[in-house]
Amino acid sequence: LEIFNLGLKSGHSLKIKGKISNDTDSFSINLGCRSSDLAFHFNPRFNESVIVCNSKCSNAWQAEHRDDHLCFSRGSSVKIVIEMLEDKFQVKLPDGHEVEFPNRHCYSKIDYMSVKGGFKVTSFKL
Repeated sequence: LEIFNLGLKSGHSLKIKGKISNDTDSFSINLGCRSSDLAFHFNPRFNESVIVCNSKCSNAWQAEHRDDHLCFSRGSSVKIVIEMLEDKFQVKLPDGHEVEFPNRHCYSKIDYMSVKGGFKVTSFKL
């Protein structure tokens, strides 16, 4: 899934509901200007039992942030809420845990979103 002209602004929340594949190793939700410039890459990895967050600038990945609170399970339906604040992205996980990641590019508006890997989006709301 790729969306252009998303219009996510500071102070807004993005609610994404979907189903995680039974056989996936990972999935990612990406927010930025385009696929080569991502302000926020959210990547739960089942094969490593970790959530990796990162950003990308001109196709170059930056320093990873790892959170070992993986509350997702294969085959489950989940709701993920991503809030964009001026200085950071805040993700509310299904069990109430929150993951924070800095807005390294200082974007005030996000127009690009993609969801890749073993996650089928059933609905999303801005």
